[in-house]
Amino acid sequence: MRRRIHPAAVASGAVVLGAGALYVTGLLVTGDEVPKGTTVRGVDIGGLSESAAKQKLDQQLQAIASAPLAVTVGDKSDSIDPAKAGLSFDTAETAALAARSDKDPLTVVGNLFSSGGGKVEPVVRTDEDRTRAALEELAKKHDRKVREGSITFAKGEPKQVQPVSGQSLDVADSVGAVRTAFTGAGSGPAALPVKETAAKVGAAEIDRAMNEFARPAMSGSVTLTTSGGRITISPSTLGKHLTVAPGKDDRLAPELDSAALLKDPRVAPQLAAATNEATDATLRLNGGKVEVVADGKPGQEVSAKSLGEAVMPLLTKTGSAARTGAVATVETQPKVTAESVAKLGITEQVSSYTSTFERAEYRTKNIGRAAELINGSTIMPGETWSFNGTVGERTPENGFVDGIIILNDKYTKAAGGGVSTVATTMFNAFFFAGLKPVEYGAHSFYIERYPEGREATVAWGSLDLRFKNDSDSAIHILTSASDTEVTVTFLGTKKYDEVKAAKGPRTNVKEPGTRPGATKDCQPQTPLEGFDVTVERIFMDGGKEVKREPFKTRYTPRDEVTCD
Repeated sequence: MRRRIHPAAVASGAVVLGAGALYVTGLLVTGDEVPKGTTVRGVDIGGLSESAAKQKLDQQLQAIASAPLAVTVGDKSDSIDPAKAGLSFDTAETAALAARSDKDPLTVVGNLFSSGGGKVEPVVRTDEDRTRAALEELAKKHDRKVREGSITFAKGEPKQVQPVSGQSLDVADSVGAVRTAFTGAGSGPAALPVKETAAKVGAAEIDRAMNEFARPAMSGSVTLTTSGGRITISPSTLGKHLTVAPGKDDRLAPELDSAALLKDPRVAPQLAAATNEATDATLRLNGGKVEVVADGKPGQEVSAKSLGEAVMPLLTKTGSAARTGAVATVETQPKVTAESVAKLGITEQVSSYTSTFERAEYRTKNIGRAAELINGSTIMPGETWSFNGTVGERTPENGFVDGIIILNDKYTKAAGGGVSTVATTMFNAFFFAGLKPVEYGAHSFYIERYPEGREATVAWGSLDLRFKNDSDSAIHILTSASDTEVTVTFLGTKKYDEVKAAKGPRTNVKEPGTRPGATKDCQPQTPLEGFDVTVERIFMDGGKEVKREPFKTRYTPRDEVTCD
């Protein structure tokens, strides 16, 4: 019996055979071409072979790959160098991906009857270590700590400091955001994720502190009283040492730096006048032995703690009467008394040195003032003595006048000129006393009136002369000065029978040059060679040499300076 094939079955088979034929036909027609209309970051690679597409992408994407990648970190805008961040386009894989999309049967058949194609995202290679490194550099620029609201003071006026939230770049989460932005998937700068920290002290708390403390604190001067006088502290002086910052429970709290206020140049002289400092016994040498001329006297002192306790309660009050109060004082005892001299070991002359200088009004004034401030100093065993700490800043208020100093290897005028003569004298006094040097420095070029390698200069804020009393007895310093010489004498107990100096030859000698002086206040100087020199300090005890200690000094050439 013959079977009949249903017409529908024939039609169905024909369709299957037809689709296969169309797919094969599409492959034959398109080959390895990228579908027409395909673009990568705006670059049209449709209709190109895979290799041609790669070549075009290499050329066209180069500018995009090297262009800075715009980003935002919180409220800040910046950019990242893609190459430095380890980001690059894989053009070969991108071209292959675009071409492979052509092998889908529906796409292949569709391409016979339409332009096909579309946008293809570029394949991106990422070196995450380099990306993280670039993001960490970005974080250093834009991360900020939270700034709490506070109050500052300037020229006696309170100023509000508004809070600022903190922010930190989330480096881990930013790696993906940077990669996505590099592919071009987004529009505009890439917003990198940040972690924000809100300030705890806001505007309401600042207003409270302003009304309750800051404004009253600056409303007028504070007056303190002692049995010996009055101390008036202005709002501008108070403001220099006053802060209002977050304390407990996120509330603003005032704090006074009492130690700094105690030393303030506008406060310290008033305190000294309103109290009596303890005075050491007055000593002198009589036949090589120490003699007491006048006994020491106790004094009064205002401590940093008592100063703060007196000032703080007055700051919230208004009116001159309400802002006046007593400050407590404590009795202080002198270091040296007639009774303690022998116990402290201040029994003989340990060393003495005299420096001479040419007569000049400024030298007489400044050298005499420095000697006056040093005279009577007592350094206990283990203590370190400081020239700048004892003499203070060389200002007119401290009793010094302008004179000749060395600055930048040239003579010039400044307050305190000539004081280095006292420093040199002090250096030699502790040198021959055998005490331990802590800080010292010679003049930049050699000055003929000083001993080579055994001289010192000082500069406020940059160079001090300091030595440590490493003996077992106290050292008491006597000074005297005239129009042409200054003497420093150390009293105590000798640590060695004798201390001598031995100077070596000049080495590494360099000739000076010539240069013009300043157009204003020119100070001429004669030329002198520069050189190195070593001075050995020789310690003698029992008639024998105990040890040697070298002091090495380098002098630069002293150029000739003309003032024509």
